[in-house]
Amino acid sequence: MSRAVQVTFDVHDAPEMARFWAAALDYVIPAPPGMVVPEGADVYDAWDTFLEQAGVPAELRGARAAIEDPEGTGPRIFFQRVPEDKTVKNRVHLDVRAAPGLSDDDRMAALEAECERLVGLGATRVRRVEPEPPLEAGFIVMTDPEGNEFCLD
Repeated sequence: MSRAVQVTFDVHDAPEMARFWAAALDYVIPAPPGMVVPEGADVYDAWDTFLEQAGVPAELRGARAAIEDPEGTGPRIFFQRVPEDKTVKNRVHLDVRAAPGLSDDDRMAALEAECERLVGLGATRVRRVEPEPPLEAGFIVMTDPEGNEFCLD
């Protein structure tokens, strides 16, 4: 039997990183247990109310956040506030599959379009790696708003 996984990021601003990655991956930020958040309302207002009612101190209410695949197939991604800064390159990173089934110029054009969209959300472009068949199809290295590396693949 296989095991489900959750990917966890250590961050400074859990809600903002959840917002970035939810938009980047077309994931959703889940509502608090037993609550329905109206369309267009900020889910973090609901979380603040929920946590306040649960007795969680105000300074801890933004310490954690999560995003989920609305189709239920991708891993849950969890963000937890930590005091230390990121100091070195990630040993593990996400590959965002932005050009499935595409190759050559079409693939790189799709990656460039997604790169532009993510830069608009707060990501930073690091470098482009050109295709070198047969082993390398090409990809773009980026960082999220807190400097965590990921690739558009």
